Amino acid sequence: MSDLNRREFLTAAAAATAGRVTGAATRPPNIVMILCDDLGYGDLGSYGSAIRTPNLDRMAADGMRFTDFLTANPVCSPSRAALLTGRYPTRVGVPRVLFPKDNEGLPDSEVTLAQALKAKGYRSMCVGKWHLGHLPQFLPTNRGFDGYFGIPYSNDMEPPVLLRNTETFEERADMNRITAQYTEQAVKFIERSKDSPFFLYLAHTMPHIPLGAGKRFRGRSPQGLYGDVIEEIDWSVGEVLSTLRKLGLENNTLVMFASDNGPWHQGSPGRLRGRKGMTWEGGVRTPFIARFPGRIPAGKVCHGVGSLMDVFPTVVKLAGAPAPGNPLDGIDIWPMLTGQKPEIEREALLYFDGWHVQCVRRGRWKLHLSRYNSVAYSPAPAGGRVNIPLPAPELYDLARDVDESYEVAPEHPEIVKDLQARAVRLLAGFPEPVQKAWKETQARKPRRTAVGAVTAEDKPAEPKKK
Repeated sequence: MSDLNRREFLTAAAAATAGRVTGAATRPPNIVMILCDDLGYGDLGSYGSAIRTPNLDRMAADGMRFTDFLTANPVCSPSRAALLTGRYPTRVGVPRVLFPKDNEGLPDSEVTLAQALKAKGYRSMCVGKWHLGHLPQFLPTNRGFDGYFGIPYSNDMEPPVLLRNTETFEERADMNRITAQYTEQAVKFIERSKDSPFFLYLAHTMPHIPLGAGKRFRGRSPQGLYGDVIEEIDWSVGEVLSTLRKLGLENNTLVMFASDNGPWHQGSPGRLRGRKGMTWEGGVRTPFIARFPGRIPAGKVCHGVGSLMDVFPTVVKLAGAPAPGNPLDGIDIWPMLTGQKPEIEREALLYFDGWHVQCVRRGRWKLHLSRYNSVAYSPAPAGGRVNIPLPAPELYDLARDVDESYEVAPEHPEIVKDLQARAVRLLAGFPEPVQKAWKETQARKPRRTAVGAVTAEDKPAEPKKK
């Protein structure tokens, strides 16, 4: 965002805050976004799991459940950057997982959802995993949130320090207590913010490993510790919804629930192919449930395509907050949430892994363009892990083949051509690292091994001489 755009946005925000209406009947809706870490598409009862999730199942029955909701990248930090900015993580400079050794974070040039909502007088709090930079300048309290309580990165990173705002609350967070601690902080924030519009971003550490569950839940689930963890998260959702109901706020509150990516070790992707770290649907498709009594119809299922990037523009418009100067990649999906439209047209959605575009999606059609030469979280092959173009793009009809088992590019050459052209058009507007990654990938020469795996030459193929 340019300095001029940023000044204009902050000026508009200050003016809106000064003139906001405080009456309960006319104030903007409260926003609650609950995000899990590494929860699989098949881990909730309403998505076919045997794990008991009665509160989330009731939330789905009282609202809308999406069957085709995507992250922008199959790992943690990029997905959170997309959620809070409405933009591709590769556009905002967060293409990969951030570690405690890194001095990087979400750039200050980006406007977060908390900063955007502040323009309408929202109080805001981030509870849970942040993972967009652990240094003070990158923490939530410097990115529009009035308060923060949580672990600034994944719980398997050292040290798993628990912060209150920017100060250490516990040197080492207890994984068996963390979900209950987050829930307590979330409930207290709602209670003290009941007289003002508020934004609660509750980003659970679980079910990322190492797993932990409270005494009330440990050993209770027939599905073992992982099931215990999911049942405690479900309890947490129930506590939030109960608090809203008790305070008379549920009819003016939009509550959303999702995951940052697909399952890692123990969770289930349902029927989907792939897991965390992969751009198969199992790595990028997550549960998404939205509840807003009287505004979102009850018991509905939406099969249209949605994205974590869509949360920002949808919420900003719903709240009547000024849009940031940075162009958004997400779209307002409120017409889908309210049942007015079964789907909303968009140019296409790109699936990134790091800086690399690997797939392009439009409606029912998904085209795989490239893939790494090794599976995520496995040892890199000799010569290093590189992204390579597929010998031929692979097309899948997700409406008929949700597990991406039947490649149909030969039957639909016109769709392949159209999706390739859309990807190229979209890529033209991305930053230099994306352009460079695309050119490097296209320069590599793929070849198939005897077992059908795709590998690449050690060096990019030389252009043929005329």
